[in-house]
Amino acid sequence: MDKIKLEILGLSSSQTQNGSFALVLGESKGNRRLPIIIGMFEAQAIAIEIEKIVPNRPMTHDLFKSFAYSIGFDLKEILISDLKEGVFFAKILCKGDNGEFTIDARPSDAIAIGLRFDVPIFTNESILTEAGIVLADDADDEIAKIRKTDDKPEETKESSNEQLDETSLDKLEILLKEALEKEDYERAAKIRDELNKRS
Repeated sequence: MDKIKLEILGLSSSQTQNGSFALVLGESKGNRRLPIIIGMFEAQAIAIEIEKIVPNRPMTHDLFKSFAYSIGFDLKEILISDLKEGVFFAKILCKGDNGEFTIDARPSDAIAIGLRFDVPIFTNESILTEAGIVLADDADDEIAKIRKTDDKPEETKESSNEQLDETSLDKLEILLKEALEKEDYERAAKIRDELNKRS
């Protein structure tokens, strides 16, 4: 079975399932896209690792990484291995002192863990043929517009709309600390980006 390497292209609110997100994976050497619907918490776990935000407390996927290293095994790759009745399945390929082994996982968890180990993501031709979407050339512009989002209470949404570029550095530092304490990682990423622009 030939494996096809995938890259994460975007993460956006699902238009079809409330409270869910669409994780869009793209063929590294091709124009096919593989959208996978995932839950809000898994989307958050993927987003904060992509944004390189360090949470105040370790998340489940961070705990998995610490546990893996403490007992002496590492990850080799993530494989989106199967598709049955519209449900994707994944395998985490591991290596340790006693050789290689695989762990079954949901794709969202496998990818969140794989990002933390910085390992490649693969699938096979049959999955891309069955569930892949071939995009026109101009559709890549639409993929570029996909933004990480999160369901938040209305007051948080309103406060996140404030003009960060008009906020003082001291205030931004306070807002960043508050966002991390509330585990609002999307907002923390925006504030961090604003701070980075000014440094």
